[in-house]
Amino acid sequence: MDAVRVLYLGGLERSGTTLVERAIGELPGVVPAGEVVHLWQRGLRDGERCACGEPFGRCPFWEAVGERAFGGWRNVNAERMLELAHVVDRTRFLPGLALRHWADRHRLQMREYTGYYVRLYRAVRDETGSQVVLDASMQASLAYCLSHDPEIDVRVLHVVRDSRAVAQAWAEQAGGVTEGGGTPHFSPGRTAMLWNAHNAAFSVLEPGTSRAQVMRVQYENFVADPVDTIRAVARFAGLTLQPGDLEYLSSSSVRVGPCHSAAGDATRFRTGELAIGQDDAWRTVMPDAQRRLVGALTAPLLVGYGYPVD
Repeated sequence: MDAVRVLYLGGLERSGTTLVERAIGELPGVVPAGEVVHLWQRGLRDGERCACGEPFGRCPFWEAVGERAFGGWRNVNAERMLELAHVVDRTRFLPGLALRHWADRHRLQMREYTGYYVRLYRAVRDETGSQVVLDASMQASLAYCLSHDPEIDVRVLHVVRDSRAVAQAWAEQAGGVTEGGGTPHFSPGRTAMLWNAHNAAFSVLEPGTSRAQVMRVQYENFVADPVDTIRAVARFAGLTLQPGDLEYLSSSSVRVGPCHSAAGDATRFRTGELAIGQDDAWRTVMPDAQRRLVGALTAPLLVGYGYPVD
């Protein structure tokens, strides 16, 4: 059976991933599925709303996907998926996954776990007639799990943003990740350590350690030139664009329509024009001591990604 092609969006929250996700999701041939890693709990078990506004269990799109994939969602045990995730899909398992010995010991659980994703991705693709399923689950561990399954052609888009901008965004507590409440407040030092851990985890997916292809995009470059960035992402995803395919995107905004993202932040409910602009508030708003602290703690990766440290 043919491998289902998945463009997997990864990175730390507040790195601009949601805006990048919405821009990619409008590409012809792409179907955005949201943060699929959370579908089993937030959608299937807890009944949160789909991006279309309907509760997951009453959304016609996800109802059709569930029938194609599993003969109905009644045949999927959400608690079993959460148990499997606890066993195989954890960031702390990444070193063992890269060395293969851990993956060999847990290959049956891994096969069962990724098998659910295979069936889900394929159903989403076939239901929409799309070429690529966009999964914005963010975490490196799931991307690595998916790369073990030969029925998934996973292509990882790693989005990075200057650690100091991310720290300022977390400090402001802007927006919310779920319908039920706001995001946590992290100190600059805590954010710096999360930034290091989440971004470094994607190095495990580099050639020689997994089957996944990886493309890294700086959020600042996306904001500076959205059209060229998304064009490059389309090539990476194996899409052939036609004249006019990027007319929904300009240097300052992206025009987005309704979608069926199963989980993610509140931006998934928005339609129409979304502004694209550089947010450099951290340069003037962030206290000097905090800015220097975050810069020092994240300096090795900042330099590696091409950011200035001072």
